[in-house]
Amino acid sequence: MRPYPGNRVGEGPRPRRRVVVTGLGAITPVGLTAPESWEAFVTGRSGVGPVTRFDASSYPSRIAAEVKGFDPRRSMDGKEAKYMARCSQFAVAAAQEALQDAGLSWPLNDERAAVAFGTGVGGFELYKEGMNSSGEGNRLRVHPLTAINGLANMPAFHLSQRYGCQGPLHTVVTACAAGTQAVGEALELIRRGHADVVLTGGVEALIIDLFLASFCAMRILSTRNDEPERASRPFDAGRDGFVIGEGCAVLVLESLEHAQARGARIYAELLGQSASADAYHIAAPDPEADGAVRAMRWALADAGIEPTDVDYINAHGTATVLNDVVETRAIKQVFGEHAYRLAISSTKSMIGHCFGGAGAIEALVCVYSAYYDVIHPTINYETPDPECDLDVVPNVARRVQVNVAMSNSFGLGGQNACLVVGKYRG
Repeated sequence: MRPYPGNRVGEGPRPRRRVVVTGLGAITPVGLTAPESWEAFVTGRSGVGPVTRFDASSYPSRIAAEVKGFDPRRSMDGKEAKYMARCSQFAVAAAQEALQDAGLSWPLNDERAAVAFGTGVGGFELYKEGMNSSGEGNRLRVHPLTAINGLANMPAFHLSQRYGCQGPLHTVVTACAAGTQAVGEALELIRRGHADVVLTGGVEALIIDLFLASFCAMRILSTRNDEPERASRPFDAGRDGFVIGEGCAVLVLESLEHAQARGARIYAELLGQSASADAYHIAAPDPEADGAVRAMRWALADAGIEPTDVDYINAHGTATVLNDVVETRAIKQVFGEHAYRLAISSTKSMIGHCFGGAGAIEALVCVYSAYYDVIHPTINYETPDPECDLDVVPNVARRVQVNVAMSNSFGLGGQNACLVVGKYRG
């Protein structure tokens, strides 16, 4: 296999600044902070329930993993929050938690501080609301900043503006892979010496009628409306589709030197990353899993480790019939016999698919797993699928040493991204 494209032939080895995670923040369907979410993941609590954000009674799928109890005014002025997209509200609040967790005061006002953030769509709900209120004779009822506040780069902007990150400002828009790829881009910013601190992660808040209707039309959503908490069933033979979710996670990344200089607590080290394309189909995964295989192999090579070094994989694990089979196939190709010794679990079994936020939340899970030596379960696993025959940590968390964890994200449009997280060894 050719080397990962980031290592260009003839350039020699690039500088390898070590990159560590020093702060975590999250807003998810099972918790309004990172520790609350982690506790829920470990105990296997589902955040899926009936849709409450609009009337979904006429839809085939009427369930979602909604964030409940979130009040943006705890993190920002109420007037400011009123015109900010829900995804930006999530990002601001989670970033505040992550900075506090890292022991960093703000505004940083530092050109060595950067932002790399992912989202699949951004604040699309603002456009929908604006269209509903801008009919003939009502054009002036639209807020002047509606077109701007709905842009996909606004979560990243709000982080840079509010927290004084004056360095590079990146937005990654690669559907379900966006959060994972954004964390990978943040890793590279520090490795290349372009930043010392990066706020990174991903967000999505798109539980709106248009998206539910579209995915229902595609017939890829679970219709277990009578038992929503059991609807998301990754790798189970009875799975019937994914559940729409929403949420956000923010990680504070620092160069090891920067973190050590200020005596920061270090959760874990980011060892490697990669991204690849299926170049196959707009929505369906390549049945041969070539793109997913490349992403995992390139990430391992970037981290400088062997497949047998990996202890845990946080799977993409959407609970769609085809995706879970293809991901299992890819893991077997990359890891060989070691695939059967790996622990694999899906966070989406508890919070559904948070699209651009999913990979960031799952990266946070890998960091916590390496820090606490705990792997959360894949819940709702009842009937084994012969085509998904790996160890998916069914239903109960497992305490085991996690030296290296991998996080997979495979998105619409053939987008693949992978992260490798390691236990910090000093």
